[in-house]
Amino acid sequence: MAESTSTADTRHGVLFDVDGTLVDSNYQHTMAWWQAFRRFGHDVPLAEIHRAIGMGGDKLVAHLLGEDRDTGQDADLDATHSALFSSYWPGLRAFEGAGDLLRRCADHGLTVVLASSSSQQEVGVSRGIIGADEAISAATSSSDAENSKPSPDILAAALEAGGLDAANTVFVGDSIWDVKAAAALGIPAVGLASGGTSEAELREAGAVEVYKDISALLDAFEDGPLRRLAAS
Repeated sequence: MAESTSTADTRHGVLFDVDGTLVDSNYQHTMAWWQAFRRFGHDVPLAEIHRAIGMGGDKLVAHLLGEDRDTGQDADLDATHSALFSSYWPGLRAFEGAGDLLRRCADHGLTVVLASSSSQQEVGVSRGIIGADEAISAATSSSDAENSKPSPDILAAALEAGGLDAANTVFVGDSIWDVKAAAALGIPAVGLASGGTSEAELREAGAVEVYKDISALLDAFEDGPLRRLAAS
């Protein structure tokens, strides 16, 4: 691994969202939630579900069904979504360049942390799909934070897991909920349009830069925000 270009006493790092950022799974999550809602008698349009992907399951249910819903269904809805989503695991794929970008970051001395609020099992599946464990210093899961995105708890847990400070970190995500969570901690967010959210929406939410997908971010590495972070 290449020697870090960062100052010796300061650790710099990148937090990566997983679903829709490193792994092409947002639409599978959308379908799994749609099926779960239907099983419990809720007819929620797919487009509305997709726009909420990136929130944690608890926040997503409240966002889509409202505060006057039967909250006694929440845990069962979440569990049903997880069970349905697991049927998609065999067909999930990492976005082109995902593993290469994580390795490039690590080779430039950046601490790489996966900041996911998925279950530990789902995070493990995603890590296998990405295939770059040697570059990953730490990863979070739903058990690491009480509140899910857009609350910043999972990012705070990721900073702690990686031994990082917000001032020396960049977050890469694909949803406005990712960007809002990063903003709450003062972490610059790089947005990716690969999850189905437009560049305009990501910029409006506060993303400092936006790329088409992880491959485009990799192609722009030498002149992009991650290389600048490594050199700071």
